[in-house]
Amino acid sequence: MNNITLKRSPTVLYPDVNRVLFRPFVPGDEKKIMRVIAMINQIPEPEVELILHQITEDFAHRHLRMEQFFIKRCMEVIFQYKTDKNISYNRQLLTGAYFTHEYTLEASALFNPSIIWHYNQAGIAAGSKRFILSLRATGEGHISSITFRSGVLDKDNNISFEPCSRFVTAPDAYPNQLYAKQLFEIKIKELNIANSFSARIFSDFPEYFSLTDLINKTETYLKAVDVEHDAESKRTAIALIELAQSNYEVLYPADVALPERVIFPFAPNERNGIEDARFVAFVYDSGETTYYATYTAYNGRMIFPQLLETKDFLHFKINTLNGEEVQNKGMALFPRKIGGKYVMLSRQDNENLFIMFSEHIHFWREKQLLLAPERPWELIQIGNCGSPIETEKGWLVVTHGVGPMRKYCLGACLLDLEDPTQVIGRIKEPILCPIENEREGYVPNVVYSCGSIVSGGDLIIPYAMSDYCTGFVSIPLADLLAMF
Repeated sequence: MNNITLKRSPTVLYPDVNRVLFRPFVPGDEKKIMRVIAMINQIPEPEVELILHQITEDFAHRHLRMEQFFIKRCMEVIFQYKTDKNISYNRQLLTGAYFTHEYTLEASALFNPSIIWHYNQAGIAAGSKRFILSLRATGEGHISSITFRSGVLDKDNNISFEPCSRFVTAPDAYPNQLYAKQLFEIKIKELNIANSFSARIFSDFPEYFSLTDLINKTETYLKAVDVEHDAESKRTAIALIELAQSNYEVLYPADVALPERVIFPFAPNERNGIEDARFVAFVYDSGETTYYATYTAYNGRMIFPQLLETKDFLHFKINTLNGEEVQNKGMALFPRKIGGKYVMLSRQDNENLFIMFSEHIHFWREKQLLLAPERPWELIQIGNCGSPIETEKGWLVVTHGVGPMRKYCLGACLLDLEDPTQVIGRIKEPILCPIENEREGYVPNVVYSCGSIVSGGDLIIPYAMSDYCTGFVSIPLADLLAMF
């Protein structure tokens, strides 16, 4: 272990089983659903009112906007199954309740944190600064989502968190209004789903098209083929629609507090979770700041690197990352352009750390090897722990390494400011390894981070403890840089 001053904070964030959100509930196949709807419609109106009263007593204190969600859910069911719209308001609420369930988003873990400075520093004491912490929350079925906390680092880098209620709100989600035909065709080639059926779909499409256009066209062409004997066409149609749905936007009401916001899987390619968001405050040459995050979408079979962007943490745009080198996990964007290009750290091969350059933030076509495993504690794999941090001596990159017994430790390297392909140095021994009380969890013997900051001369690293909870450690930046 390196001989550096390392201060663990007493603050630890644990999963909170009280934080639940509404999710759509599908109680069976279409026949059962129709039976349930029929039985709901047969309940006498006075009894409907009594059942709703009990539901309100049981659940209203656990959620905000409960009636609003029930009505929305009822309308979704009515639209999908073409049932009677002419039912009373109370029966609409009851229908929505039967097709809704609670989901405990942090039931299993709250981990893999990423920290950035908050865009709003109003009302903060002198010498203190407000931050945003994003976390991977994992619940039933090991489905992961992105949740947030806001807090303050004081002049001595003591951590305090702003109030976090039990309430959690998922945003409204919308597919992209328009898709660019040229970019879409490039992406389907990269995913190896381009074939004669997709060529026919796009042969007479305009330069831009909507999700509705794509759905209508695929349905029309599927009717013209014998689907039972042309399963490839059906698979292609599904893949095209799911790809389009992977590019979308989410929007929260302005009165939803930051810790009450959760980005829950929406697109089909995310159905098994959103993992390990690495946030960065990206500053353009104009001085404008956009908050980006790379994350991994998982559908149970394949992973899909995605890019999230926002300016206010209320409105998020989510898009696929594209290009031959968009593979695997652990992509981390530098906080500004270098030489007029976007720069990204990546890990394509489950072993080495690479660096990529691109003129377009959504397309990455070439990579260069940056670091390979070198020391015993990182012999299995090396990767990044978030976006590089600009210092006067170079780009500081917190890394992770996997060693014997699949033990994860954190290290660091320093890259040249003007040419980050040049490694100024790398620390030979870990800066952080799991101590005894950090070794137990969903995945034991692991410390891991998705992004750090520098505050008052210290490097502040939020880190996951064995894929279960989140702690914080500070290291004097000058001492760390002196080791390179």
